Amino acid sequence: MEYRRITGIEDPLFKQMHQLMQNVFPPEEVLEFDLWKEPLKDSGIRVFVAVYEGNVVGATEYRYYEDFNVAMTDFTIIGQAGLGIGRFLAENRREDLLSLAEANGKRLSGMFAEIYDPYRVGHYEFGGVKPMDPYVRREVLSHLGFKRIDFPYVHPSWNNDGEAVSGLDLCFLPMNDHFEELPAGLIVRFLKRYYAVLPNKPRAWIEMVEDLGAKEAVALRPI
Repeated sequence: MEYRRITGIEDPLFKQMHQLMQNVFPPEEVLEFDLWKEPLKDSGIRVFVAVYEGNVVGATEYRYYEDFNVAMTDFTIIGQAGLGIGRFLAENRREDLLSLAEANGKRLSGMFAEIYDPYRVGHYEFGGVKPMDPYVRREVLSHLGFKRIDFPYVHPSWNNDGEAVSGLDLCFLPMNDHFEELPAGLIVRFLKRYYAVLPNKPRAWIEMVEDLGAKEAVALRPI
């Protein structure tokens, strides 16, 4: 299996990856094909696919913020069972992020991720791919060490229609097991940076960020 980076929508592997996203994720979670053109040019956005026998069977997108010394996992897709795709992607992503932090003269602090909560919203099918089942994914991410950031979370729809998307938790994977909370200011700065690409912010998201800004820290809880 190969770990291949995608840097443009002209790459034939990107077309396969985008189709895989549409097969797996709800429509409001998938950025339109042409809108990927500029993000893929951004050296800070790292999109990799797992290629097996010439086909894209998995993908992951993530980024490293040098000034925050944290990463964000945008998504991880496992296209089929029985190939060890999840472990393959997680290990290669981790190695890449540790190298990026080292080049920045630091040790990676941790990584954010949005995680579906099927105990609140149970209708996600994720293309019928069993490894992508939200119950399975949530438990796997718990095993990896992710923790739920303890506040009610919504995010702007990637349709950029001003709608708030709920049914997820914002989580964090601390590289130091002794982390029990995160500075609220870090969360606010991260969310503003991450969602700067979407101009139509829902009122619920704005109020959420304002509430976070009034706090000093937010607890990390098990998922």
